[in-house]
Amino acid sequence: MRPGLSATQIVGASLVATHFASALSPCTKIDDSYDFVIVGGGQAGLVLGARLSEDKNHTVLVLESGGDGDEYRKRIDTPAYGYFDSLWTTPLNWDFYTVAQPNADDREINWPRGKVLGGSSAINGLYMTRPGEDEINAWKDMLGGMDGADNWSWDSFYTAMKKSETFSPPVDDVIDEAGIVWNASHHGTDGPIHTTYPDYTFPEVGDWLTSLKTMGIDISGNMYGGENLGADVSTSCINPSNWTRSYSRTGYLDPLADRGNYDVLANAHVTRLVFDNSTSSDKKTASAVEYTTDSGSTKLSVKVNKEVILAGGSIGSPAVLLYSGVGPKDVLSKAGVDLVSELPGVGQHLQDHFSATVKWSTNVDTAGSIFYDGGKDKNNPKFLTYIDSAVAYVNATAIYGSKVDEYESKFLASIDQYAPNTTYDDGVVTGYKAICNTTSKIFDTPTGQIELLFMNSDGNGDIGITAALQHPFSHGRIYINSSNPMDFPVIDPNYMANPADTEILLAGIKLARQLGQTSPISKSLTNETSPGSAVQSDDDWIEWLRKSASTEFHPSSSCAMLPEEQGGVVDANLRVYGLANVRVADASVIPIALSTHLMSSTYGVAEQASDIIRQYYNSPEPEPAFSGSTSTPSSSAATAKKSGTARSNGSPAGNSGAALSLAWTSIVLVSAHAVVGYAVFV
Repeated sequence: MRPGLSATQIVGASLVATHFASALSPCTKIDDSYDFVIVGGGQAGLVLGARLSEDKNHTVLVLESGGDGDEYRKRIDTPAYGYFDSLWTTPLNWDFYTVAQPNADDREINWPRGKVLGGSSAINGLYMTRPGEDEINAWKDMLGGMDGADNWSWDSFYTAMKKSETFSPPVDDVIDEAGIVWNASHHGTDGPIHTTYPDYTFPEVGDWLTSLKTMGIDISGNMYGGENLGADVSTSCINPSNWTRSYSRTGYLDPLADRGNYDVLANAHVTRLVFDNSTSSDKKTASAVEYTTDSGSTKLSVKVNKEVILAGGSIGSPAVLLYSGVGPKDVLSKAGVDLVSELPGVGQHLQDHFSATVKWSTNVDTAGSIFYDGGKDKNNPKFLTYIDSAVAYVNATAIYGSKVDEYESKFLASIDQYAPNTTYDDGVVTGYKAICNTTSKIFDTPTGQIELLFMNSDGNGDIGITAALQHPFSHGRIYINSSNPMDFPVIDPNYMANPADTEILLAGIKLARQLGQTSPISKSLTNETSPGSAVQSDDDWIEWLRKSASTEFHPSSSCAMLPEEQGGVVDANLRVYGLANVRVADASVIPIALSTHLMSSTYGVAEQASDIIRQYYNSPEPEPAFSGSTSTPSSSAATAKKSGTARSNGSPAGNSGAALSLAWTSIVLVSAHAVVGYAVFV
């Protein structure tokens, strides 16, 4: 707790409210056609728009269903407000709910997602953890010899994640109080997204690390270099030059110089893709994107010269495909949508991290009590940089010890029995088994099966320790039950359908309680308030989990990158099977749940996608669109754009303002019925 502020910190604090004033707004008029139309202006979409528009010979449009968020900018920018003045209650949240979950006390569980430029990266908890090398290479191995599979090896993906980042070390007093360790070589140095640590912390964060070490969970020395095993204080997406949230809008949109070929249209909800029926090819070509700016009363469209890129996230991207007639024929028939291209895997393979929190009353000031009870630091700009960031990833050996092989065999044996019964397609079932078998292969590697989180921001002043399942064996789906694209898609994560998930989460929540009872952190915890000491037996715990567990806000895999015969939706170059010029590039393509918060991985997907697309069109003799397309990939010359185009001076800058050179082309980013961006606590 440091009461004094330096001159730099005072200036930085004032910038929280004023730094956006000079940025220009998204456009109000767009052209009739663009080379690239991107559906979704959230986390991934703005990356794609920025990178693709670096090529001056291409035009790009982004369509975002949400608004620009300007009226909420102070709340977006202030890190602590992500917890204490949450945007969940505003129009910036889609406020989705799942269908009733039979294995979670028939509850309909809230799924907040960002509905604004920047998507969930504008409203989440700012965690910037990374996945492990073993699970990324397992993803690549699932692709077999598919063309482009090497794009998803650890080495390639690691490079893409680092490309998005500019890392700054923590300040000295935070290092001393929280015991933070880091390896700068594992981080990026000149990317658009700033990562660092808050300028304010609590002694309990350091106690977290010490208590975990007492339990045999050492501090990680390689959390960002491929082994996400052990305890750590996570980096957060904070710009230390002014202590504001760093997210896809501030990194990939606001700083852009006007290249005259890039437009962003907010409040433009994509209703469907329009396909060219004149082609004789087996693959359908998207000729236009239909959208509405008035909740569906009027339909507008923009022509596509080259490609549509879906970046609506794990809810929005499958929803756009389904409302466009691409997906399982039974779902489309029941919803009253004409079948354009049968693709049974659309919306299937949905995976999410399921989590629960043990809470204690405390004898120390917590972040929540300082803010809600008017503590002395409530209005301290340094305090307003604080967010929860203490984590630990625990692998199967740490959970099960000498019985790890026994549990692995047990979970493997459950796969066939609990295969999904929500599909007519044997390939989707084959894909489910392939994913689960891959999950089993990394069960006993240096990859977390349970994430533990320190929650110091409870509104009641309590302290919580969360346990979150990282590799679920239960898969769900996204589908539609209406032909009206203004209706929300149906979300069914199918939580704990496979008892393996219940067993792993049960072990994790017991670890959370054990950690709270371990010195020195136990000295700050006075009484367990939830679930309370009455919960002791496994049956008690499971009953409580069914009533209390919820999402960790990390959905993935609903447009899975898998072979088509395994219910895949995209290939290794992100191309949608059966379509000539449509790709998906967001967390929905990752075929297995990753042991991490998804923000860094999503930036990695979008950066990698941008490279794949640019290399394709900038090759010496590019083929016309995808194989099977009859459309001509015209190189639309960038025209002088009308005033009001989303642009600003400069380029994405590092800490000192050093520019990351980006040459911007015109991309269409469309945010359809999805939250573009990522989970609220990614």
